[in-house]
Amino acid sequence: MLGIPHLLPHTQGSKRLFSVIDYGAEGDGQHNDTKAFQEAWKIACSLHGRTEILLPYGKTFLVYPLDIVGPCRSRVTLLILGSIVAPKDPEQWNGFDRQKWLSFRWLNHLTVDGGGSGTINGMGHNWWSRSCKTTPNHACEAAPTAVTFHRCFHLRVKDLKLLNSQQIHVAITSSRNVITSNLRVLAPAFSPNTDGIHIGASKGVEVKDCLIQTGDDCISIVTNSSKIRITNLSCGPGHGISIGSLGKFNTWEKVQDVTVDGAFLYRTGNGVRIKTWQGGGGFASDITFRNILMDQVSNPITIDQYYCDSSMTCQNQSSAVKVRHISFINIRGTSASQNAIKFACSDASPCEDLHLENIFLAPCCGGLVRSYCWEAHGFIRGPVMPSACSPVCQNFMVQKNVNLRILKLKIRAGGRATCTSKVTRAGFNQTVEANSP
Repeated sequence: MLGIPHLLPHTQGSKRLFSVIDYGAEGDGQHNDTKAFQEAWKIACSLHGRTEILLPYGKTFLVYPLDIVGPCRSRVTLLILGSIVAPKDPEQWNGFDRQKWLSFRWLNHLTVDGGGSGTINGMGHNWWSRSCKTTPNHACEAAPTAVTFHRCFHLRVKDLKLLNSQQIHVAITSSRNVITSNLRVLAPAFSPNTDGIHIGASKGVEVKDCLIQTGDDCISIVTNSSKIRITNLSCGPGHGISIGSLGKFNTWEKVQDVTVDGAFLYRTGNGVRIKTWQGGGGFASDITFRNILMDQVSNPITIDQYYCDSSMTCQNQSSAVKVRHISFINIRGTSASQNAIKFACSDASPCEDLHLENIFLAPCCGGLVRSYCWEAHGFIRGPVMPSACSPVCQNFMVQKNVNLRILKLKIRAGGRATCTSKVTRAGFNQTVEANSP
């Protein structure tokens, strides 16, 4: 009985507090602390009420792949004030699931709180060097997602730093009512597939006040996701904010009711984009990108229905994911590519009801910026530069004011429009070029 008292929880207000140190964790970054974490979780999860698991400040906990499965009787808070690090060598993952590191499944009312000092470090450098994207002669193989939340409900993740994931940093899948806030997600620009936050098959997800600098999408939103809200995001370097890809392998997928309101993108490989594969089905609809500032961003505004992330040539197919009711409002800054606006939509299923309003994208280094449109239809309100294939290019309607004239123009079947505007920081001189066969 002499060893029992130190295992009893501390009481902190209405919460019972369990420190992993009390369950045998060394916290020196060298010894395997996985078992101590599991033991603390097991006790905290089994009790009624509110419980808290503490990883203390100033400690570094080496944790091997861990699968935490609910439900719990209690509402658990995981308070990470120190650091959690993964094994450095991929060979140390033999016998484990190589697609996940820290996995949380079937949990209700879980809170992960970094307290402003907590860090989760995937130690991903050795994984990146083995990636087929970094070393083309290597066979492509799975790499772990650092933190996965699957079928979690009423989830809160806040005030936490995530570093150098082996692949995706945070994945939220098949979950409901999720708020992530004040996250810092950091990895080098060369790190492959290190998406910041990946959202799939989830509903009611809010991402706010986050800084994401990685080697892939800052935020990616994929199949069967809806009611997604992203506010006050700083993104870059990375690949920007992506819806998709959708429709790969002729699958039926949908994403709807997504709003990005307030973002700063810096030197990203893409800005805001929707990407779908040929041959898929379903839809991407009711998506709004609003109040976005871009600095030296390549491909600032993109809809690409001919997406092909493959070493093999993708075959032309007639079916496509439907893209409709998409808004781009109050987007300003500089483009690092000639195409500032690109709508490459499907011949069989054109993009419909695209809304562009108050857009000004200047070249970051002089020269021209342009918009490219293929089978894209919608309307413009307010100034849009470069001209979004508007009146002269004959496929958008211009809506000056609700009570003023509305000019409706349609692109004829098979038509293509390319609009080029000479834009400078001081102003612009519009020289619109139109090409239609």
